[in-house]
Amino acid sequence: MSKKVYVTLPDTVQEDLEGWADYQGRPTANLAAYLIELGIREAKAKGEFKTNQKSPATESKGK
Repeated sequence: MSKKVYVTLPDTVQEDLEGWADYQGRPTANLAAYLIELGIREAKAKGEFKTNQKSPATESKGK
């Protein structure tokens, strides 16, 4: 299930994001969602944080 998140950006960042999205022919919110997802994947790969979500394997062990 998708959730909505509201983000406040500096004007210059918003303008760059809109320009990038227009260049790619996609909605600005779609590009922002992709970039956030990409940043989270990279942070996880670098071990910069751990998630609080239980993996399916962890959940099945408790049953």
